[in-house]
Amino acid sequence: MKKGTCSLLIMTIHAFVSIFAVINPIGNLPIFLGLMERQHAIEQRKTARKAVTIAFLILVMFLLLGQTILHVFGITVAAFRVAGGILIFGIANRLLHPTPTTVPTLQVAEGETSMEKEDLSVTPLGTPLLAGPGTIATVMALSAGPDFITNSIAVFIGFTLVLSITFIVFYYANNISKRIGQTEINVISRLMGLLLAVIAVQMMAEGILGLFPGLIH
Repeated sequence: MKKGTCSLLIMTIHAFVSIFAVINPIGNLPIFLGLMERQHAIEQRKTARKAVTIAFLILVMFLLLGQTILHVFGITVAAFRVAGGILIFGIANRLLHPTPTTVPTLQVAEGETSMEKEDLSVTPLGTPLLAGPGTIATVMALSAGPDFITNSIAVFIGFTLVLSITFIVFYYANNISKRIGQTEINVISRLMGLLLAVIAVQMMAEGILGLFPGLIH
C-alpha cells in the first residue's frame, strides 16, 4: 500500500471515529423517537431522510468553507483546535455524567399539516442534533492543516459514513428500540463519551503545541 493511500486510510478512520462519537447515533435514538412519537412510520422515515440530508449539506458547507472562515477572522488552525477540543470535551463530559432529562415529544395540534411536522427535520434534528457546534468544530479541525485536500477527503468520507449509519438507525428506530434497552443505550453513550474525551484532549494538545512550539523542547 502506498504511503499516501495509507495516510488517507488512517485519517479516514480517525475522522470516522471522531465524528461518530460526536453524533452518537445510538445515544440520540431516544430523542429521535420522542420527537417522532406521534408520527407514523412512513413520516418518521421521511423526517429521518430529510434531517440527515440537511446535516450532510451543513457539514459539506463548513468542510469547503472552513479554511476561508478561519482566514477571514484571522484564526489560526492551532487556536481553533484548542477551542474545538474544549467544546468537544464539554460534550464528552455530558455523555459521561448525564443529568436526568425528559425526552422531548412532538405535540401535534389537531389540523396540523404534514409539512409543519416535517420542520423537525431542520431543527432540532438536522441541526443542532446531528450537525451541531461539536460536529462542525470536529469537521473543521480535522480538515484544517497543510494537507487540506487529503484531510478534507478523509473527513468527507468519515462524516458521510457516520450520517449513513445515523440514517439507518433512525430509519429502523422502532425496531432497534425494541432490541436495545435504555441501559444498553446509556452504556454506549458513556463509551462514546470516554472516546470523545480522549479525542478532545489530543486535539487540544496538538493545538497548544502549535501555539507554543517551544514546549516540546
